[in-house]
Formats: sequence, structure tokens, C-alpha cells
Amino acid sequence: MTKRIKTPETLRSHRWYGPNDMRSHSHRQRTQQMGFRRDEFMGRPVIGILNTWSEMSPCHFHLRDRAEAVKRGVIRAGGFPVELPAMSLGEVLVKPTTMFYRNFLAMEAEELMRQLPIDGAVLLGGCDKTTPGLIMGATSMDIPVIFCSAGPMMNSRRNGQAIGSGTHTRKFWDDYRAGNLSDADWIEIEGISSRSPGTCNTMGTATTMTAIAETIGFSLPGASSIPAADSAHPRMCSQAGERIVEMVWEDLKPSSLLSAGSFANGVEVCAALGGSTNAVVHLVAMARRAGIPLTIDAFDAAARRTPVMANLYPAGRFLMEDFYFAGGLPALLSRIADRLDLTAMTVTGKTLGDNIAGAVVRDEAVICTLDKPASSEPGLAVLYGNLCPDGAVIKPSAASPTLMTHRGRCVVFDDHAALTRGIDDETLGIDENSVIVLRNAGPVGGPGMPEWGALPIPKTLLARGVRDMVRLSDARMSGTHFGTCVLHICPESRVGGPLALLQTGDEILLDVPNRRLDMLVDEAEIARRKAAWVQPPKRFARGYGALFEQHVRQANLGADFDVLERGEPTPEPEIF
Repeated sequence: MTKRIKTPETLRSHRWYGPNDMRSHSHRQRTQQMGFRRDEFMGRPVIGILNTWSEMSPCHFHLRDRAEAVKRGVIRAGGFPVELPAMSLGEVLVKPTTMFYRNFLAMEAEELMRQLPIDGAVLLGGCDKTTPGLIMGATSMDIPVIFCSAGPMMNSRRNGQAIGSGTHTRKFWDDYRAGNLSDADWIEIEGISSRSPGTCNTMGTATTMTAIAETIGFSLPGASSIPAADSAHPRMCSQAGERIVEMVWEDLKPSSLLSAGSFANGVEVCAALGGSTNAVVHLVAMARRAGIPLTIDAFDAAARRTPVMANLYPAGRFLMEDFYFAGGLPALLSRIADRLDLTAMTVTGKTLGDNIAGAVVRDEAVICTLDKPASSEPGLAVLYGNLCPDGAVIKPSAASPTLMTHRGRCVVFDDHAALTRGIDDETLGIDENSVIVLRNAGPVGGPGMPEWGALPIPKTLLARGVRDMVRLSDARMSGTHFGTCVLHICPESRVGGPLALLQTGDEILLDVPNRRLDMLVDEAEIARRKAAWVQPPKRFARGYGALFEQHVRQANLGADFDVLERGEPTPEPEIF
């Protein structure tokens, strides 16, 4: 039975609909203009369904139907559901990168809820940046919300081999460039790799972030693991619609759920999942919205403590549908329960410990044990050195063990266009011992810190069988990708970070065991280069780009806008 704290007269929507004055009369009149009866919305919790559905977002293509399932649950519980479109950030088609617009979505979500008579909200998302964007906005707005993950796509196979979305795209591309796949093979793969709507079915950024959203308390238990096409998925959405009405009466808001323990749990599950390096940027930003200090060092500490236990691509050999049948996220959380704050609250009104009680691992080949993990390498490492004084990240579990300590001559590309033009230029003398470097790909330089970090390997080396090299950038890397790629180098080159001073021919030392990344250049020479460096001109003269360029933080601080981080609450709008 819901323990009611709110009454109809104290609902936020009552300020719009309740008073007996001309303005509220107009609000009621206009709502009835859309065909709604007065008693459908008066005195009932008004539930906004923030829907990131789009016909250019295959991950979210089914969310129009899922909104209907949410509505069923809301109505069943006595609420009034209203669907609100929000920016859809489909990872593949949006340019220059969805990360450029994550903060835009966060602002839109916050202001959508603030400007309208909304008492609570169901957040429909899942593709990489929609999860953190929606949760960041909801945290800042601080009304009751529940997050419904879009769910991963169905598994696919080719010639008896599982195909992981994104992961195998890179593998097949390398084989195609090396001449090992025909044009017909390439076209065939294109048509069978993604078999249904839903997010990538590997442990990419989407699945990492939806799992983290569930872990920190924003989703129903097990919700993030349900495949998009499974009949359990609309049932979960209906249940979420029912639960959000109860949450409004209970006044169960993000500020009631989120704690330092919640975010520590999120970091821990990222390690156990072998999650995407993108989680570092997003979870730090999410924590800062809640006013909770979280640094990138927490991820390194968790990865040293907790091994990769989810045997999923790109670090393992299974896919998300297998993870679901193995018990899903609750089962994995039960395996690391002694490393979690089980008292952290969740949208169920119960603790995380309550939510995972009785969870069972059904396949230990997919969800491994602490003493027999999926990888001998940690899921993530944070590096420091004279190339990254504010930090950089690497995913050892998806990299080559032989390259964890490496010294080599670097070849530097000033931007992505130069990389694309020049990577196959044999006069550059790139060999398997070289270190390929891309700069001007960070939050300001990209702009938006695109997922360019899995830098291509020259065609001549691919033909010789080389499939990994040490690669450095201030960019990000898709969670579906793999390789010995150092990412998020901070400060970024565009704002004068040391990466801007690197020159082709300099030697680089990567030492993951000791968490170091250095350019082997004399300090006096570095100082000389620094003095000669010239700040590039601003890229944007107007619009969102100019706003982004002026206010975005560096990656180690979450790449949020400085004006959106935790501060004094924004006042509620006046009702005139």
C-alpha cells in the first residue's frame, strides 16, 4: 500500500489546474479542448512521458509503442499520462556526435518538466547519451521520475558466429580493408547485423549506462537487461507507469534516492560489467548534478578491486540476450553484493539490497565468479603523466596484454580529417610499434568529444595481420569497440593540453600497470613548445555551438556545462 505524503491539493499540477480563477479556468479549458474529461486530470498525478522516440533512432524505434504501455500503467494507478517528445539522440546518425547534444537533452528534459503541470515523469531512452542526459535533467528538476530502458536488440549470427553490434562492425571493416571479405560479404553483413529495434547488444555505452541507471536506483529491478523485442519489455513499461503514480504520492524524488553510496555502486557495477569507458564521463556528470563529489580515480580503484565478471563483447564472447537469460543485472549485482551499499534507495521505495534479494545466476559462463572472472585484465584504468596531467582512461580488458607496457615513436594527426586522409600514407613510416595520435577531438576540439578514439590501423598493417596498436587521443571510444586505445586525455589539446605539444617522432611510454602515460621529451623542450603554442580561434560565432564552446567542462569533470552543475534550485515558474 502506497504511503501517501502528497494530497491532491499539494500536487505540483494543482497550481495549474486547481485554483478557481481565470488562469486555471483557461488551463482546464485547453486541456479539455484535446478531448480529455475534466475528471481525468483534476486531482490526479499528471505523469509526463518523456519520449526520445524517432524514426532516425533505430535504438528507440519501438518507444512509441512503449509509451502506450506506460500509459496503461499510469491510468491503472489513477494517474493522467501525457506524452512529451524529447530530443532523440540516435548514436549512429547524429553528427558531429551525440555527446555534443547530451547537455542539450539534459536541459530540455529539465525544462520540459519545469514548464508544464507535471507531477512525475517516466523517462524513455537507452541509446548512449539519452540515459545520462535524461537522468541529469531529472536530477536537476527533482520531481519523481522512473527510467525505462529501450532494451538491447536481438542477437545475430553469421556462419555460426555471434555478431555483436558495433564490435563486429569494426572487426569486419578491418577484414574488408585487408581484403579478407568480398563486396558481397560486406553487403550481406550490413543486412543481418542488427535484427531488431533496441540498443547495441554488446556491453557498449548504452547497456553500460542503462545498467548503471538501474544500479543507482532509477529503474525497476532487472529492467535494463530485458531485450527490446521481448514481451517482458512492454510489461515492464506498464509496471513503471503504475509505479510512478505511487512515487508521486510518496514524493519519492531523485534527491531522496541519490547518495554517495548510490554512485559508488554505479562505479562498482561498471567495473564488474567491463563497462564502456564513456561511463566515466557520464557518471561523473550525473554525480555532479546531484552535488556528490565523484572523481575518475574511483573507477580505477573499483577496477583494481572488482574484476570483469560479465563475459560479454567486446571484452568477452556473449551478448546481452545471453546476459538476460543468465539472470540479468540483479544476478550480477548479487555476485558483488559485499562490495555494494545495499542500503541505497531505489524507485521501488526499497533498498538495492531488497531489490536483488533472491537473484540467481543461471549461467556462470556468462556471469562469472569473482575467483574465475571473464578477464584477467581490469575493465578500466586511469592514467596520469606529462601527457595527461588531469587523467586519461583505457580499457585493458578489451586491449592487447602485450601492449600494456609499450614504448614507440608517435605519428600525430591534427584532426580527424587529416587522420582519414593520411592513415594509409606509407611515407609516414607507421609500423606495428608506432603510436598513432589524434588530437583536437576533445569536448571543445571535436566539438563534443566524438567517438573517434578507436583510431584506424593502416591498410598495409591490416593486410599483414596486425589488429591492434597503441593509439592515443582526447576523443572517446564507442563502448562496443576494442583495442589498446588511450582516451579522454585531459586537458584536451584544443585548450592547450600537453597533447597539443606532441610532435611526430616523439617517443611515447605507455605503462598501464603503473598507470602512466608520458611523452619522452625534455622538460625544457616541452616548455619551449608551450610558449610557442597559439590558441585556435573559436569555432562557433552563434547558437548552441557557441554556448557549448563557452561552458563545457573537460572530460575528467564530466563534460557538463558549468552553469548546469549543482547550485541553488531554479525557482518554480509563476502561474500568471
